[in-house]
Amino acid sequence: MATLNRRDFISSAAVSAALGTLTPTSFGIDEEGTIDGPIAISSANGLRATAKAVDLVKQGADTLDAVIAGVNIVEEDPEDMSVGYGGIPNEDGIVELDSCVMHGPTCEAGAVAALRNIKTPSRVAQLVMQRTDHVMLVGEGALRFARAHGLKETNLLTDKARQAWLRWKENLSDTDDWVPASQSGFGDARSDATTNIPFTYGTITCSILAPNGQMSGVTTTSGLSYKIPGRIGDSPIIGAGLFVDNEVGAAGATGRGEAVIKICGSHTVVEAMRHGISPQQACLHAIKRIDQTTKIARLRRKDGRPNFDVKMYALSKDGRFGAASIWSGGKFAVYEGGRNRLEDCAFLYERNS
Repeated sequence: MATLNRRDFISSAAVSAALGTLTPTSFGIDEEGTIDGPIAISSANGLRATAKAVDLVKQGADTLDAVIAGVNIVEEDPEDMSVGYGGIPNEDGIVELDSCVMHGPTCEAGAVAALRNIKTPSRVAQLVMQRTDHVMLVGEGALRFARAHGLKETNLLTDKARQAWLRWKENLSDTDDWVPASQSGFGDARSDATTNIPFTYGTITCSILAPNGQMSGVTTTSGLSYKIPGRIGDSPIIGAGLFVDNEVGAAGATGRGEAVIKICGSHTVVEAMRHGISPQQACLHAIKRIDQTTKIARLRRKDGRPNFDVKMYALSKDGRFGAASIWSGGKFAVYEGGRNRLEDCAFLYERNS
């Protein structure tokens, strides 16, 4: 898939419009050029988030309050093992959460990283933005700050996630003293098969555009499964896991955070849109940058392609939206034109190639 530069995009848009194939409604705006209701996009695990965010904006809620309330549904859901409560823990069996938020109208941002014991790190990130002169708090400092604001502490490690961590721990090495069920002579040997050990890069990201033109976004995650304690991915980093410019658009990321950080992924997408590139092509532009900057052999397949995935999501000020991933098969959630649904991500490589 080739990316479009600004000249190519403007030219193709003009041709399509002349042919009558490019209508305002295809961009999430009505025939008079105004936003046709709130538009929200999210990662594929965010259909509930987009629905909640749009509903709240329709009721008059601030855009940031709306997207945070949306992702709170997933943060508090123990069945989503990539975000918040029930997320896969670090290598010590401790769940550490990361999140950041950006409020388009004020250009303000807040973030927390390596936060323990709080189900909704996105709310703590919002408090950092609203109640401090800082942008990011981490670790114990972030937890003390959350306590000061009355957020309830909870053991984030559910039994399901603990069992997954135990299976990972027991199968990690055959030279340590952790013994999997298949070798212990007790229990069900099938329970420790490596195929049953969840592994995820995690994350939900959600951005919204209100009919009045205001935009906000949030990204939140439990991070890389079984990570080294204290590891920080892209999700709490402004410009990497999330970026919002109320005059241009919003972007978020999921997947291998280390790869997104190195190209300032979400900022890269928004800057591409600033120069006239469509949201989908802007996401593909960032994905190609990740491909080009992945040079370490252990991160490449035998054919030279990345052995991991990243997805970028974008929503522009004029209501256009899109997403792209390294590998085919990706989906993203979008609420637009009164419909909440999953759509296909553009991609760089066919997964079966």
